[in-house]
Order: sequence, then structure tokens, then C-alpha cells
Amino acid sequence: MSNVACLIKKSAGLFFGMVFLTSAQSFAQSSYDETWSLGFGAPDYMEVWIETADVVDIRERVFRRAGSGIASVFTPSDNKGQPAGWPISPGRGAGRDVTGADLPRLIYVRWQSLAEPQTYEAYIVIPASAREVMRKPERAFCKADGKWITDYRHDIGIGLAPGGIAKVWLGGPCLKSVEITRVVGSINPIGPYEGKSSGKHRSLSEVSKAYIEKFGIPFGSW
Repeated sequence: MSNVACLIKKSAGLFFGMVFLTSAQSFAQSSYDETWSLGFGAPDYMEVWIETADVVDIRERVFRRAGSGIASVFTPSDNKGQPAGWPISPGRGAGRDVTGADLPRLIYVRWQSLAEPQTYEAYIVIPASAREVMRKPERAFCKADGKWITDYRHDIGIGLAPGGIAKVWLGGPCLKSVEITRVVGSINPIGPYEGKSSGKHRSLSEVSKAYIEKFGIPFGSW
């Protein structure tokens, strides 16, 4: 059993505390031929701020802050948004490529759910079956180009919703997204910014605040 596996059997916090001591930059470049990307979205008006998203690839290398910042979210000013549930084929959301990484094994996300407000964290284990899907090329009709192409599902999109919900999809520029897992995160007892903000979360936009005050949060729909 690897050292990392042993650490996982202990607390998740201890695992990341120890493994982060190893810099991903000291390893060779990934053997995976396709670059994959990581992005985040949230239901309409349910704004999210990602404090950090850290990736462990299948070679046990750690890529800290592979994602951070605002998640993609729609906030129509006419209250016509639909925050309950998820789109049929959600896009990747706001994010970027995870440069130099092999396929992901574990993704840790710590985020602020501004609609509540609350700070959550989740450890998302990427199943081997999902990595096989990422390796497999697929024929797809790309509307943007008007032709058939060979595409890969190398976009990982994570939807973050109130209540600590993290739902994960695989997609590609011309492929419909497929769900691979759903995780219910836990409240981070330290609070926002690891306790460095005196308990203050980022502010919710006025549009989202007005919607939530009028219609509430559709807990249980995600």
C-alpha cells in the first residue's frame, strides 16, 4: 500500500496536510496525451466562491489551487431563473486546464455557498470508470463546425449547490455531459478563508439576494 493510501485511511485533513509537502513541479510531465480541464458552476442565483480546488492525480501528485474564484452562475434580473435542479447537459463552468496532470483520482474543494451563507468542503473520489471514459475517443457532431469529429470527454464540471452538494459531470466541446458522481460535503468548522476573515463570507449580489429573499433556497432539488 502506498504512503498516500495509508494517509487516506487516516483523516482527510491529515492526508492533505502531509501530501501537500510534495511539490507537483518536481515530477515528470503527465503520460496522459490529452489535457483535461476543471470547472465549476452553481444553480441560478445560488452564487459560489471557490476558496480552493486541489487535485491528486493517479500518480499521487498534488496540484494545489487547480481551481479557485467565482463559479459560473446565471442571475437574471427579472427573477426568471430556474435554480431548482440541474441542466440536462451542463457545461464545464468557470475554470481552466489542469496543466501537467495525469488523470484525476481525487479532487478536494472548499467553497463558500453565498446564498446561505456557509463554508463547505468535499473530497470527491473520481471512479476508475470515469477515467476510462476520459481515455476513450468518441464520434460527435459538432454544431459549431457543422461536421463530425472525434472528441474526448476531458472537461470535468462540478456543480456546487447549497447544502454542500457537489455534483460532477464529464463533457467535451461537442459531447453531452454525463454524470459521474454526487457528493454531499461537510461544513468547514473553521469558516471562510480558514478562519482568516473573522467569519465573514463574500457578499451575495443584490440580484441574487433579492431573489432568495422572495423565493427562498430550493434545498433538496440538487
